[in-house]
Amino acid sequence: MTHDHYDDAFIADWLNSVRTIAVVGASPKPERPSHGVARFLARHGYKVFAVNPGQAGRDIAGLPTYARLADIPEPIDMVDVFRNPHYLPGVVAEALALSPRPKLIWSQLGVRDDAAAAMAEAAGVAVIMDRCPAIEIPRLGLKPVA
Repeated sequence: MTHDHYDDAFIADWLNSVRTIAVVGASPKPERPSHGVARFLARHGYKVFAVNPGQAGRDIAGLPTYARLADIPEPIDMVDVFRNPHYLPGVVAEALALSPRPKLIWSQLGVRDDAAAAMAEAAGVAVIMDRCPAIEIPRLGLKPVA
């Protein structure tokens, strides 16, 4: 799949189908985008887990925080990545090691690695890169998830 453009229906279908989201790189600082997006997603009805090794056991934006994806005690539908693109292959590898695997890897604005996307897609995991769900949800007029 090319990751230069996504159809609005593709994005909406994914955002309407996922229920649990891990925000990798979530920051405890309220002024950071990862903090605000995690909080936004939780308020929009998703079950959200923060992933930040330095903050494990604390809460970020009122959310439970884990050191790594494998520590989250339930299956994750979507992994939302707030890390430098250099780290995306490692996050994808960590996500692919989960059982069950997430359905979707979403990387935030400015986070793109086509080789990492190809690795996820080869394993049957969809990828959306260089987008923000907190921008896409209101832009597409999506209602909170049930």
